[in-house]
Amino acid sequence: MSLISALAISIGVLGGIATWLFLGPLAGGLQIWAAFIAWACFFHCGGKEAGLKATIMANVAGCVMAGLTLIAVSRGGMGDSLGLPLWAGICVGVGVLVMILLANMPAFAAIPALVYGYAATAGYALLTADGLAMLTSPTLANPVVTIALSMIVGAVLGYVSEKVAGALLGQADQARRPA
Repeated sequence: MSLISALAISIGVLGGIATWLFLGPLAGGLQIWAAFIAWACFFHCGGKEAGLKATIMANVAGCVMAGLTLIAVSRGGMGDSLGLPLWAGICVGVGVLVMILLANMPAFAAIPALVYGYAATAGYALLTADGLAMLTSPTLANPVVTIALSMIVGAVLGYVSEKVAGALLGQADQARRPA
């Protein structure tokens, strides 16, 4: 069995189970699409334990930076005097600048993972009815909390799918070896 085949089986099965859980028994909080972004990010970050750590740290940092940026945009008070488009542009520019500077620290060096967390959080906050109003709520109604937790679960699913694929390859290799 090839690595691609083993990954197809493990990701397909786990992706189906995760979707059922997120949309069924665990519905109402975590977002399956954000989990899939982090799942892909895990492999983008090289997989294994290092990829898991890089994904979680950078995705969560991106989520937090998006939350802080959105708080500044929506509650900073300059939108009325400067105009919302200009004020939002300034806030996003500063927020992204700070976020990318975080990559100077090894724990946050995965810049694409930072951006995935930022973009997913901003998108979810802007597309939900109360997203901006809930940015400081310590609940799953807070887009930062929802997306960060969803992405952590997705990164863990990436790690598990890698391990399952490895096990499938190991079993296939053992089956091919003469006794």
